[in-house]
Amino acid sequence: MIAETIRLIENELNGKAKLIAVTKTKPVALLREAYDAGCRRFGENKVQEMAEKQPQLPADVEWHLIGHLQSNKVKYIAPFVALIHSVDSMKLLQEINKQAAKQNRIIDCLLQIYIADEETKFGLSPEEAETILNAPELNDLRNIRLIGLMGLATNTDDEMKIRQEFHGLKQLFDKLATLHHPQVQFRELSMGMSSDYHIALEEGSTMVRVGSAIFGNRS
Repeated sequence: MIAETIRLIENELNGKAKLIAVTKTKPVALLREAYDAGCRRFGENKVQEMAEKQPQLPADVEWHLIGHLQSNKVKYIAPFVALIHSVDSMKLLQEINKQAAKQNRIIDCLLQIYIADEETKFGLSPEEAETILNAPELNDLRNIRLIGLMGLATNTDDEMKIRQEFHGLKQLFDKLATLHHPQVQFRELSMGMSSDYHIALEEGSTMVRVGSAIFGNRS
């Protein structure tokens, strides 16, 4: 079932967007099944869970941290994380840079933008994102690279509302992508999950984060 679903989703994406298989709460056996089906990008919400699973899977897995990240947890994933989707402050960016430098790595990051009508979600306003990208402190952060934006749409059945939120995020992405800075190289727009990735794809997403559609609902 997992292999078949991955194949169907990859066909739908048709090379326009990368599939991030969201593996939070899933046992390593299911991740191996997804790996055997060709999946190489796994998204986790929690640092501890990601750090526990990482050594149990092949070295060519790309680990994506998609959940809210606390500064004091960065050190646990700095040695191996491929992309952090959820950067929402300069303070966090500075800590990622510090821990990446200790590992002699450059860590790719996305700025998380708040686009939903839900208080439980994290993220920056467009103005706050622009402030970070124009901040003088960014010049000192040689061990991070800001490669785009991430957003979570409102959890609703109103497809028009979801489409408007994704459309707005793509417009912001296009605007911010014109900034010229060594640490800013916009190329990824992470938007769309199991329930709304079809809309996200139409609105210009380059990465979709799909969990329940592949693995079934969370336990």
